[in-house]
Amino acid sequence: MADIVLGIESSCDDTSAAVIRDGYLLSNVIASQDVHRAYGGVVPELASRAHELNIVPVVSEALSRAGVKAGDLTAIAFTRGPGLLGSLLVGTSFAKAMGLALDIPIVEVNHLQGHLLASFIRQEGVPVREPSFPYLCLLVSGGNSQIVRVDSPLEFTILGQTIDDAVGEAFDKCAKILGLGYPGGPVIDRLAKQGDPERFSFAKPRVPGLDYSFSGIKTSLLYFVRDRLEEDPDFLEKNREDICAGFQKALTDILLTKLIRAARETGIREVAIGGGVSANSGLRERMLAEGQKRRWNVYLPELKFTTDNAAMIAIAGYHHFLAGERTSLDVAPVSRMADF
Repeated sequence: MADIVLGIESSCDDTSAAVIRDGYLLSNVIASQDVHRAYGGVVPELASRAHELNIVPVVSEALSRAGVKAGDLTAIAFTRGPGLLGSLLVGTSFAKAMGLALDIPIVEVNHLQGHLLASFIRQEGVPVREPSFPYLCLLVSGGNSQIVRVDSPLEFTILGQTIDDAVGEAFDKCAKILGLGYPGGPVIDRLAKQGDPERFSFAKPRVPGLDYSFSGIKTSLLYFVRDRLEEDPDFLEKNREDICAGFQKALTDILLTKLIRAARETGIREVAIGGGVSANSGLRERMLAEGQKRRWNVYLPELKFTTDNAAMIAIAGYHHFLAGERTSLDVAPVSRMADF
């Protein structure tokens, strides 16, 4: 009998549902929330209200596209955390209610684990390269920047992480300083392709070990723009592309320097990336270049699996389910999770 798992993701501002059968993706539906653009960032209360409106139609559409009925499901995987508590509450409550109604088990998933396993999402008729264990994963998003050693689908060790801000937050802060709107990462990536990455440079932090820091480079950009605008009020209009290119290069340099060190110290040549920032074209190009130079096997998730999506929650939940893990109906969502 096939194992059919419904995945539910609601950690931030995307409501998503996906169906996986025996490890293969049948559907992945995402409803995004444009309302936050006007505020320059995600408003938690608005996000949770939108999830309440979206969760039923999104799950219904995912089941329809997969060609399965609710009664065919074997288990329901859901994001327990980390994330916005109100948003997580919607997904968690729906998973518990549906699991209870269908009398099937529910399985909690750490959102970050989903990103770590994005390279294992299989699709019928689509060739897939899966990393061999152990592998290193550069996990980069708006809330996290980590280097993680992955020894199995359920075994993870954090080798390094940011001591302050995440790289995705640095991208968004840069966009705000430059007046580019929210979310800033995709806009900076687009403008950086038109700019000269060597024209402007920004201070890079010196943090021991494999940890990261991105608060200083944000301050460096802020003071750089302030001083230049005092000299020339039109400085941003004239140089926005070059600023984006230089800032993106600096962030990528910071990320790759520590990843290269981690690979050297562990001797691991299987290297993957995951998280929203893994969609950045500059980072993806640098990963491939470093992989060729250092004889790594590099794994880049499809762009549609880099942002928050339920397919990654479903595949992670599938592995938890196969391992015999089950979650009690009295589970509560958590905004922070200590580990994987």
